[in-house]
Amino acid sequence: MIRAVFWDFGGVITSSPFDSFNIYEEEHKLPKDLIRTVNSTNSDVNAWAKLERNEIDQEEFDSLFATESERMGYSIPGKEVLALLKGQIRPEMINALRAIKGKLIQGCLTNNIQSLEYQQTNKNNSATSGAHPEIMNLFDFIFESSIESVRKPDPNFYKLACQRGGVNPNEVIFLDDLGINLKPAKAMGMKTIKVVKTDKALQELEDLLDFTIT
Repeated sequence: MIRAVFWDFGGVITSSPFDSFNIYEEEHKLPKDLIRTVNSTNSDVNAWAKLERNEIDQEEFDSLFATESERMGYSIPGKEVLALLKGQIRPEMINALRAIKGKLIQGCLTNNIQSLEYQQTNKNNSATSGAHPEIMNLFDFIFESSIESVRKPDPNFYKLACQRGGVNPNEVIFLDDLGINLKPAKAMGMKTIKVVKTDKALQELEDLLDFTIT
């Protein structure tokens, strides 16, 4: 029986930052998908991974990312990449969150970074919630790589998230826009949905539930 829906944030609740990456690359006459290539090279130990686990701060990321991109023949300041991360809210996803709220447990499972404000004050409970508090209130819990020091696709990320939500993996539907993040969740027993088009993903979700969300 399904008891919970776990949502990724960027690329699911909001539009994908990959589109912003490509626009930046075009404007700066860089190869398409260069930023994604840098991020996916040595993907568990590179600057991006360390930042999402909160092992380095944004100043360190700025220089480390530049160094990593220089190895590929280009120099991209990390701060300029971070400025591209904010996506547009997808209203259809918010409507689905509201339709599910109170019926099932909802968790936000995100690889993210702590804002400079969070790093300086540490007053918020969530690094993500500072940007969208009205949306984050729709979740029963938020599980963030930058706070938990573990990130997708590490299986421990999903195991700990299930513990936080008080559910077993086979009671969960998980939505993410990256197949690499869905693979370990599926292996654990979760039902997974890859979000490419919003309407298709929501139809798949509704098909797994016994009530209307759209």
